[in-house]
Amino acid sequence: MAFRLITLNLNGIRSAANKGFVEWAAQTGADCMGVQEVKAQAADLADRFETVAGMPGYFHFAEKKGYSGVGLYSRKAPSEVIVGLGNAEFDAEGRYVETRYDTAKRKFSVISCYFPSGSSGEERQAAKFRFLGVLYPHLVALKAAREFILVGDVNIAHQNIDLKNWRSNQKNSGFTPEERAWMTRLLAEAGLVDVFRTLNPHPEQYTWWSNRGQAWANNVGWRLDYHLATPATAALARREAIYLDQRFSDHAPLTIDYDFEL
Repeated sequence: MAFRLITLNLNGIRSAANKGFVEWAAQTGADCMGVQEVKAQAADLADRFETVAGMPGYFHFAEKKGYSGVGLYSRKAPSEVIVGLGNAEFDAEGRYVETRYDTAKRKFSVISCYFPSGSSGEERQAAKFRFLGVLYPHLVALKAAREFILVGDVNIAHQNIDLKNWRSNQKNSGFTPEERAWMTRLLAEAGLVDVFRTLNPHPEQYTWWSNRGQAWANNVGWRLDYHLATPATAALARREAIYLDQRFSDHAPLTIDYDFEL
């Protein structure tokens, strides 16, 4: 039996639902689904989105209405749920929720995380760098204590292969040398694994397309959505798929099947 884990930036759960997200989710066979940019509060989810595809959800909402917010839907009840990073600035923005599935033999977590975008200007880019500075030691410490898979919209394309127009984007948020170096350090020094790339080395594998121009029609995309896993868990990844048949958002769902059960 496989563990099927999906990640999707919804760009608003109500908007995505209007485009068929809930019906699609029910057909995926997911064991867990991390969602980002929920853009809703608890009251907005009541009686509609607390459970999707038979999976109860666990959420971290932003204080600001209609902004950010992450969730994790899980078929198996977690042994513990961690909401937030313990950092006031970013916990106010609703960027991190972790479900733990601990047994006598194994400590394992799934994390849904939404990294800030710096594309709106220098102030948000500075916030993005602060977030990266907070998250890195958190993940290093977590890796020392347990196995995990972090899924989410990382808002960074790591290598040239991860976006269509890499030459013209080297000074743009999401592909700056500093952001790419952070990702390299996370993989090379901290030892996490970019699971999708271990399974699929091919170009033109994107998960986000700008709404400007004909980006979607011409597949002018970026790979911004990741599964980042501890090595032993990453080694159990077997299949990956970016779902392109329907559009619920400006992002596409990324599914990876792992050869273990929760």
